[in-house]
Amino acid sequence: MSEQAAREPDAVHTPNSTTDSSSGPLVPETVGVYGGGRMGAGIAHAFASAGARVIIIENTDETVAAAQERVDASIEKSKSKGLEVKGSVEVVRDPTLLDQALLVVEAVPEIVELKQEILAAIAKYAPAASIATNTSALSIDELAAALPRPHALIGLHFFNPVPVSDLVEVVVGTHTQPALVEVAKSWVAGLGKTAITVKDSPGFASSRLGVALALEAMRMVEEGVAKPADIDNAMTLGYRHPAGPLKTTDIVGLDVRLGIAEHLEAELGPRFTPPQLLKDKVAAGQLGRKSGQGFYTW
Repeated sequence: MSEQAAREPDAVHTPNSTTDSSSGPLVPETVGVYGGGRMGAGIAHAFASAGARVIIIENTDETVAAAQERVDASIEKSKSKGLEVKGSVEVVRDPTLLDQALLVVEAVPEIVELKQEILAAIAKYAPAASIATNTSALSIDELAAALPRPHALIGLHFFNPVPVSDLVEVVVGTHTQPALVEVAKSWVAGLGKTAITVKDSPGFASSRLGVALALEAMRMVEEGVAKPADIDNAMTLGYRHPAGPLKTTDIVGLDVRLGIAEHLEAELGPRFTPPQLLKDKVAAGQLGRKSGQGFYTW
């Protein structure tokens, strides 16, 4: 594809690749990530490991410095294990630099209005880019309503910790171009991960199943059926889950799980009503690993 064709606003972009198409999957040569929190930093690290140049956008000098430190620490951890990071990551405040990227990933908190605002900004500063949202549960179609080119939006739901997770959920909206779906799956393969394809629906596949299991585990704690560690051991030892539903909730964040559960309750009904125990822990600031206390002490 010529550079001119790649820059046509209505085209599906197959960006210059860090690997030759005859030798393996493709990843974009330059990737933008809007938001340098834990997920954004992890996404940037994953693309950099595959050889991409990554530009992270943050809003203040303080958050720029924090995001750069977060990324650098993650990359150094990989290098200490003998893993190669072939690309680079730069954190900046200037969103106009996104026009150098043909893929921009939105990675801000799970708030519809905030994500719509950021997606609209991405569309403004990178009008020719394909855009991905890292939402774990929100509607792709609702988010795409903020864009002049809704067909250019796709969901790429990464899992924490991104650099070592194996799965990416590719979420297809009503307007998402089929060709973009195939390109997105090739990007995921280029990262050394496995893609599953899910149509836009509340909670997609992973969050819907994961939250359902976690909420039932919380109800069991409420009812005194078993202690958190025993419930988790039932799933790790009995079903070969790498981590139990309550420890996973601590890692994800109890506030994040509560937000998703409330969204699913509104969309799918009372089977996703969050237990009072979860509400109480969030109200008390017991958010899991990030606060030092959740269902476990960290």
